[in-house]
Amino acid sequence: MRTRVAITGQPGVGKTTVCMAVVDRLGRSTGGMVCSDITEGAGENGDSRGRRVGFELLDLQTRVKGVLAHIRGDGPRVGKYHVNMSDLDRIGVSAILSAVGTDLIVIDEIAPMELMSQRFIRAVEEALASDRDMLVVLHQRSAHPLAERIRAEFDLITVTKDNRDMIADEIVRRFDPL
Repeated sequence: MRTRVAITGQPGVGKTTVCMAVVDRLGRSTGGMVCSDITEGAGENGDSRGRRVGFELLDLQTRVKGVLAHIRGDGPRVGKYHVNMSDLDRIGVSAILSAVGTDLIVIDEIAPMELMSQRFIRAVEEALASDRDMLVVLHQRSAHPLAERIRAEFDLITVTKDNRDMIADEIVRRFDPL
């Protein structure tokens, strides 16, 4: 029987970190996409991380990287970021579609930036139609019909600062019960 888990929570709480910890601990063939911050100015004024200026996109199988969104660009805007529709469709969509051949499909994140792409939405729907286990990161406040469908069909787990260090083990147990 397939297992489907969605992780949600406040921005910056560690959803992607939890997602990747689950992937590492499961040790299954995994495909899909993950996003991470693009920062600049690290080390200035004692800041060890720098200022977030965008989001990077990574295909988990091919390791191909691209830019999902950046403060400088010309794509559709979501907040202060411009969505790079080309990389989202070329890397993100193909990562999801090829992940249907793996044991675990990972999609980080289903959120307003990604939902700008109809190709992304169709790729997620194709993954949902598969018989594969899925782990997705879901934007906490999205009211998009696809986000609502995932809330209804998946086990939804909220990551908080209090539980983020132990929640990965709970999620792993849902995929690999004793």
